[in-house]
Amino acid sequence: MEAPRQAEVRREARAIAAAWACFGAGLALGLIALAGPPRPIAGDGSVALAAAGVAAIITATAFAVSTAIHRRAETAPMPRWQSLVSHASTVALTLALAAVAYLGVLTAGEILALGLQGLEAPALGGALLTAIASAAGGWLAFQAGIELRTRDLATLLFAFLTIGTVFAMLTAADPRWWERHFSDLGTGWAFNVTIIVAGLLVAMIGAYIGRDLHRWLGDAALPRIAAVVALFAATGLALAGVGIVPVHRAPVLHDIAAFGALGLFVLSAIVVTVVMPGPPRALLLTGIGAAVAIVVAALLWRPLDLYGATAFEAIAVGISFVWLTALVRTLAALVPQQSLPSGARSPLRRAAA
Repeated sequence: MEAPRQAEVRREARAIAAAWACFGAGLALGLIALAGPPRPIAGDGSVALAAAGVAAIITATAFAVSTAIHRRAETAPMPRWQSLVSHASTVALTLALAAVAYLGVLTAGEILALGLQGLEAPALGGALLTAIASAAGGWLAFQAGIELRTRDLATLLFAFLTIGTVFAMLTAADPRWWERHFSDLGTGWAFNVTIIVAGLLVAMIGAYIGRDLHRWLGDAALPRIAAVVALFAATGLALAGVGIVPVHRAPVLHDIAAFGALGLFVLSAIVVTVVMPGPPRALLLTGIGAAVAIVVAALLWRPLDLYGATAFEAIAVGISFVWLTALVRTLAALVPQQSLPSGARSPLRRAAA
């Protein structure tokens, strides 16, 4: 029992040291980026803009370094395809974490600017704010590099969607966008970037769900697991398409991507439930309840007109997240935590006996 505790203490010590290193790097880069006269907290040429860029770079670096330190040996016994999937997931998550840090700092800057109107920060003050943001992002990213679970990714997805949407609302050109639907926020870059990165995270969640199912079911279930991963990847791609093709530029393509993402997500939920051997009753009931709730919410929107499209979109996303949370927490309770190298030459084939 003592050895695991000592290992945990060492990991925490490394994470704290990484946070201080990120603080120092953020302070140094902040002083360089913000040299000159005082700047406003948010907006063009602001402290938040420079701090967001620095924090994003440091967050991504912290995750890459932590992954190299703690999980480098994990892929050594894996076949080439499994190793490639792992490395691709790491690269994608590095980009996603950088985007989370970037939008998170910008959103915090907008909120501070509302409370501290007219304030301009000198170079040292702005650099200290940059250092604090870098330390927070670096510490969280370093912890993720030590051990990243599927449910952590689901929480990150929801947090990022919330942060990105709040920032898009704060900077929206039309304050009455909510009278139509969320896609009207796509006239600005923030919402589109949020949706694109969210699509990437959905695909990564699918890859991690596949990893968990493989640890649970082994190589015998590889073809079925591959179907689950492919469906989540397609869902993420369709969701990213919502941001790549804003509604004001190509409304038909935008709607195809949006409804396609919803349909693929429902199909993914059905397939992953079927792949799981004897899915727990709580998860099965949650899935059925979520499906019924989305249908009811759709009927209350059309034809009953009790609320607008914005409210329906928010309800649908919330219900989907409830089901996704139930799924990843169920997998966390059932799946072994140890890495499982595959004995198959391809994810579409079972391992030879």
